[in-house]
Amino acid sequence: MDIHEYQAKKILEEHGIKIPTGAISYSPEQAVYRAHEIGGKTWLVKAQVHAGGRGKAGGVKVCHSESEVLEAADDMFGRKLITHQTGGMGKGIYRVYVEGAVEIEKELYLGFVLDRSTQRIMLVTSGEGGMEIEEISEKKPQSIVRCEVEPAVGLREFQAREIAFELGIDSSLVQQLQKTLMGCYSAFRTLDATMLEINPLAITKDKSIIALDAKMTFDDNALFRHPKIAELRDKSQEDPRERNAADRGLNYVGLTGEIGCIVNGAGLAMATMDTIKLAGGEPANFLDIGGGATPERVTKAFKLILSDERVKVILVNIFAGINRCDWVAQGVVDAMENLDFTHPVVVRLAGTNVKEGKEIIKKSKQPIIQADDLMEAATKSVQIWQNL
Repeated sequence: MDIHEYQAKKILEEHGIKIPTGAISYSPEQAVYRAHEIGGKTWLVKAQVHAGGRGKAGGVKVCHSESEVLEAADDMFGRKLITHQTGGMGKGIYRVYVEGAVEIEKELYLGFVLDRSTQRIMLVTSGEGGMEIEEISEKKPQSIVRCEVEPAVGLREFQAREIAFELGIDSSLVQQLQKTLMGCYSAFRTLDATMLEINPLAITKDKSIIALDAKMTFDDNALFRHPKIAELRDKSQEDPRERNAADRGLNYVGLTGEIGCIVNGAGLAMATMDTIKLAGGEPANFLDIGGGATPERVTKAFKLILSDERVKVILVNIFAGINRCDWVAQGVVDAMENLDFTHPVVVRLAGTNVKEGKEIIKKSKQPIIQADDLMEAATKSVQIWQNL
């Protein structure tokens, strides 16, 4: 689960990291009031969307008067911000963050991520802040400093000091950076985050270290331990299909193809998408209906697939262990009888009660195309799609 910049900054502040003075606004008029409250002569108006690259897309504006704050906020509210991370559909702007400007002397990059290869938390820093980490890695890889955190003991103060020295910052700032790194690690570890990024982490002209931007992502499976974090979820920033699926206990990721997939098990879903590609087609989604695939759950999956206008053919691929093929088959039949759609449906069933499942489909007299294995199912789906 992602959260907004202002929410991440509040969390970091609670863990001892300095942030600029700022406040959230839900209207252009409120943005002006926030600027007046903050004081000063220069402010930043930042669109709050779950995407990077906001500055290049016009989602961050520097304002030198309250009238400019009003104009910038008015221009942002209600429109879609399109960045390299949002895709063509963009993300709606429904709130902006007004922040007092600071005088920057140097920008750093700081990130904490889970490194899957080492199964450790990896701290990544660079003296070249303000750029995307991919750009830093490509243009100035020598500037990147990495530190692997041993889970049994956590990030140690001596490691934080070593990173400060490797970044070449002034010795008077080492203790500040150490405190910042330790605070970030504390937030990352205690709240079950999967990513924490501050870019840029600024050294100001008055020799303070301040987080000018912040992103945090949390492990969905750990949110039950952190109800206050779960409350920060902004559904307006999520793909409506993925949001609806999550609310119904389904695992869904929208793609760009035209063959919809209903599968039980994440591994089988990945294999199904790969097989569709191998057969010459394009999957429209990843959809794992999980273990307890009751007829009602299968019907919900069909409704979700049909909400995507790109879908032309639906492929149901079930390998039943905990599941039962007769449950799934009944769900497919119910969906075709009760939902108003004309999409061709290809079904491959294997495993528990497979004979009963195939018999249910046969007796239903619905135009369901059956297949005996995954390759056959994928090939039939692609052929139907190509002939539409």
